[in-house]
Parts: sequence; C-alpha cells; structure tokens
Amino acid sequence: MTRTARAFWLDSPGRGVIRDVELPVRWADEVLVRTLFSGVSRGTETLVFRGRVPENQYAAMRAPFQDGDFPGPVKYGYLNVGEVEEGPRELVGRTVFCLYPHQTRYVVPAAAVTPVPPAVPAGRAVLAGTVETAVNALWDAPPLVGDRIAVVGGGMIGCSVAALLARFPGVRVQLVDADPDRAGVAEALGVGFARPADAHGDLDLVVHASATEAGLARSLELLRPEGTVLELSWYGDRRVALPLGEAFHSRRLTLRSSQVGTVSPARAATRGYADRLALALDLLADPALDALVTGESAFTELPDVLPGLAAGDIPALCHRIRYGGDGD
Repeated sequence: MTRTARAFWLDSPGRGVIRDVELPVRWADEVLVRTLFSGVSRGTETLVFRGRVPENQYAAMRAPFQDGDFPGPVKYGYLNVGEVEEGPRELVGRTVFCLYPHQTRYVVPAAAVTPVPPAVPAGRAVLAGTVETAVNALWDAPPLVGDRIAVVGGGMIGCSVAALLARFPGVRVQLVDADPDRAGVAEALGVGFARPADAHGDLDLVVHASATEAGLARSLELLRPEGTVLELSWYGDRRVALPLGEAFHSRRLTLRSSQVGTVSPARAATRGYADRLALALDLLADPALDALVTGESAFTELPDVLPGLAAGDIPALCHRIRYGGDGD
C-alpha cells in the first residue's frame, strides 16, 4: 500500500508550498517517524528561502535529507523531532531527533535518528541542531576558567552559545545585541546583557553571531591584545569589509571561523557526529533553554510563516512548528 505524507517545499525564492509526497517502502534497518515538532533555523533557512545561497556553496549547504536543489524547488530543513511508529523494536515508540525537513511523516535509516533523553521535552528537543552548533564552536575555541567573554548577536546560535558558556565556572559572559528585548532572554539564560556601544571590552574571547559587518567590527574592538574572535555567522552571498588596517596587527588579534559541517579538529580524533549530537541533546535537559523558543505555528501555516520570518515581521529566535493529525 502506498503511503503519503505532507511536506513543506520552497517552490521558488520567496514562495513556499505544502505538497503531498509519497513515502518509500520501509526496510528492516529503517524507521517510520511521525513528526511532533520541527524548528525553523531563522538564519540559514531564511537565507535559503530568499534564494541567497551562493552557487559555489550549493554542495556545502545541502541538508542531510534535502530534496531538490538550490535555489528551488527544494525541500530544506534540519530540526525535526518525532515519534518512531515503525522500525527496530528498541526504537518503536521513542521520541527521536533527526536532521530532516518539515514533513508530517518520513522514512530514514535507523542510524539517522537520535533518541531524545527522557528529561528533555519533545518541544525543546528541536533546539538540538542549534545547541550542537554551539558545542562545536566551544570545541573550536574552548574558554578557560576565568575568561571574559562576549557573544555578539543574540539570535538562535548566539543565545545557544551564551547558554552553554553560562555553565562554565568562573567565566564572565555578556550577550551583546542591538535589540534591547534580548535582555530578557539573556536574564533567562543567566548571562549579562549590553547594547553594542555599552559592551565590556578587554575580552579574552568574542563569539560573533550577528551576521552583520558592524557586529564583526565591534567584536574585534572588544578584544584584549592577542584575543580571539570566533566567527559563527554565515553571510550567504554578501561581502564583508573589516578594519584590518587599524589595531588588528599591532594587537595580534585572531579571527577564526567555526562551522558545524565538520566536527571540530580539536575533538575529531575522539568524538564523532553522533557523540556531538547526543551531547547536545543531554544539555537540553536545562529548562533555561526554553527561552530560545520564541514562537510557534501549525505546520499548515508554514507558507505564510516563513515569509514573515525572512522579512523580520515575525521576530523570533527559534520558531517552532507543531504537527497534529494526518491532515497537518
């Protein structure tokens, strides 16, 4: 019997639709998952939605279970939490996380899903992919006890990094953002907050996640001599200018990139992708991370929600998508 599901597709830049899709036959080493929640990764997914993925990055930007190609039609996304309906006995009935797009049901290899720990609610588990990015970032530039750190950019990634840094002993952390409303999120996460002009300086480490030229320049200004900026922003096809002719060389500053597509070289010898994701899910037992989920819509509303997120009309960190019966 042919089984179908419903999936969100980017039909063309700026236009999303929900389509019926046919599910493949499930083999013994695969699982059928019914989606409970998915999350919109506002930075990356809105760039994809606007058609701003550079052609030379098409291969690097492919999601694990993406269908179609950039700029569209394409089925894109990677924050999915569901319940296993069919598959190996030890997984049936389990809540799992998978790097799958927005779709009501799907079939994937059993190895592609990670069980969600009992202490983590399904609705919070959509943050796993973002917290995984934060884990990789802090493997790339691990803080030391007593470090003075700022996270510039209070979006989904920046707040995830700030949340993890707040748990390091003796570390002073400040979230820096132009939006004063982010102060409430910072308080919920247990870190300080400042507008860019008021941020503390003389810092050991600045994690930049604002995806703005001004934010990156300010990040360099906040460093002590020989300090490091860890760059987490992804700019799509935009060019960024930096004031590298000022104090960058005389103060021996470091600008370093981090990217979740590979496990940090500092940990690659002992940790793999599965280890990193399992760690991220364990860290989500902290209820403070609920502050990162700032909106929720039904799956059927996605064609209207994504344009609003892309335009900034719907302010959000993680916007969660809920799924109901077979119709949505």
